[in-house]
Amino acid sequence: MKQGLLALLIIFFAATGILVLNSAYIVDQAQQAVVTQFGEPLGGPVIEPGLHWKTPFMQLVTTFEKRILEWDGYPSEVPTRDKKFIWVDVTGRWRIQDPLKFFQTMHNERNAQSRLDDVMDGITRNFVTQYNLTELVRNTNRIREVEKDAEDISNDTEYDKIIVGRNEITRKILEEAQGVVKEYGIELIDLRIKRINYIPSVQLKVFDRMISERKRAAEELRSEGQGIRAEIEGKREKELKRITSEAYHKAQKLKGQADADATRIYGEVYSKDPDFYAFMSTLEKYPSALQGARLVLSTQNDFLKYLKDVDKKS
Repeated sequence: MKQGLLALLIIFFAATGILVLNSAYIVDQAQQAVVTQFGEPLGGPVIEPGLHWKTPFMQLVTTFEKRILEWDGYPSEVPTRDKKFIWVDVTGRWRIQDPLKFFQTMHNERNAQSRLDDVMDGITRNFVTQYNLTELVRNTNRIREVEKDAEDISNDTEYDKIIVGRNEITRKILEEAQGVVKEYGIELIDLRIKRINYIPSVQLKVFDRMISERKRAAEELRSEGQGIRAEIEGKREKELKRITSEAYHKAQKLKGQADADATRIYGEVYSKDPDFYAFMSTLEKYPSALQGARLVLSTQNDFLKYLKDVDKKS
């Protein structure tokens, strides 16, 4: 009797434990859940984390990620408006915004990833075919960094003009894709063109064109630099001539003043004792005139008058 009662108690507690375990479920902080009964969702999604209850055996709980998820598409070959075939690789970030709608349309994340592949590939392809290749690889008409107050060198050249640019095209793709995936309970947070590669038949032509554009830009810069250089050299030559002229004028003025002062001093000295000045001047000339030379001079020559006076004195 006691053994039968013990067995019944064990069965009761086991059944109760199984019932409780099947009735309770835990929603993690990074999860959100949808409760279904016979495949049909009941009520709204369970977003709050913690312990929750459901009808055992009849209701099932499906959990979904609440965090931001990664989507990485496959590179696809797409023709541009100017008939260039390129490989476009797009990546994005998304999250499940409405778990109930997501469950009803996608059921699970694997289906959602597949659906995102289709949507993003189609929208990206549509936009890429509407623009030229340069619009997809560049954002502005500036192909070099210039000073803030300098004009864009591409304004007057034959470079392809960028009207929209890569960033704007990416933004348009993102906005259109957000409207499409919203009906699946998905919020597309961000989208980027991760990589653009050229197919081999186009790659060499594109590289040649890029090199040609950079060479034209370099020639434009060189021409601009040479013009500035010529202007600076012209100013330098003008300034140099002005400085030289002023210096020459000042030097001539100083020389003239010095000669005038010398003449005046000589005149003052000569006027004080003309005989002594003539005597000293003649003596200074004797060594240079008589050294290593043979002169035939008349005895009446004034050049020898001081020598004659010496003879008379002796």
